[in-house]
Amino acid sequence: MKCTHTIHSHTCHHGWNNANDPALKIAPGETISFNPPDSSGGQITAQSKLADLGQLDFSKVNPVAGPVYIDGAEPGDAIKVTLLEFGPSGWGWTANIPGFGLLADQFKDPALHIWKYDAVTMTPALYGPGGKVPLKPFCGTIGLAPGEMGQHSVVPPRRMGGNLDIRDLAAGTELYLPVEVKGGLFSVGDTHAAQGDGEVCGTAIESPCTIAAKFELVKGANLAFPRFTTPGPVTRHLDAKGYEVTTGIGPDLMEVARGAVAGMIDLLTKRYNMNAVDAYMLCSVCGDLRISEIVDMPNWVVSFYFPRVVLE
Repeated sequence: MKCTHTIHSHTCHHGWNNANDPALKIAPGETISFNPPDSSGGQITAQSKLADLGQLDFSKVNPVAGPVYIDGAEPGDAIKVTLLEFGPSGWGWTANIPGFGLLADQFKDPALHIWKYDAVTMTPALYGPGGKVPLKPFCGTIGLAPGEMGQHSVVPPRRMGGNLDIRDLAAGTELYLPVEVKGGLFSVGDTHAAQGDGEVCGTAIESPCTIAAKFELVKGANLAFPRFTTPGPVTRHLDAKGYEVTTGIGPDLMEVARGAVAGMIDLLTKRYNMNAVDAYMLCSVCGDLRISEIVDMPNWVVSFYFPRVVLE
């Protein structure tokens, strides 16, 4: 769609810093088309092989386009970001990166899968080891500059947003971000073609996409954390044939989450004769990790929902 402004892929940064000069200053109500590179910063391409994964420079990952200064924004306000439209590229990648992910201790070897999909029809993307993954483009990293001075890593999520990896930050969603510095200093990147809730192996379908967004100012919102409103159902693209569900039960939420995911990997490998690392990556791009019960102490229940439509 036609926007008031455009920010190109070369206008990116690799960390949150309220001393960064704005790439653009806008008034509330204006729109911007962002063109960030993928989460590898262009280090992985549609032609990449497994060996390229070992050459990743992690200082260049998760580049975000911006920052954008919104006139009138002050600490205590909120920036309302309406995600208007995504323009997918037609390719993406998923990787198991050693030392990263929920089951990093179990999956120590690198793995890489390159995806190709139809950027116009957005039909489900074929997964080489087996399956078709329904697509839902969204931005994984989106936020404002922190109030604390200095350079801050773009990897962890923060109060002002950042690497949220919420798959429902898709077209039509209205996101409210708490302002910590004058002008807000908004940036966005890390676009995905699909992801499950939890992004359990640490990557989704990492895919370059353009993002069209509208910016509005909410004075005196005083938000403790980001919040958002979706325009409709959020799992319809996965719901068609129901789910296989595994659980983890115990007193440690992280351990029971690990147990739920490990149970699903075991199910997929046995039922579909799939390599464990391929099942792990597939779980990351389309399965949902949910807290099912957190009040019946001393044990909690975490469930992992895998959509049957992917493999049936």
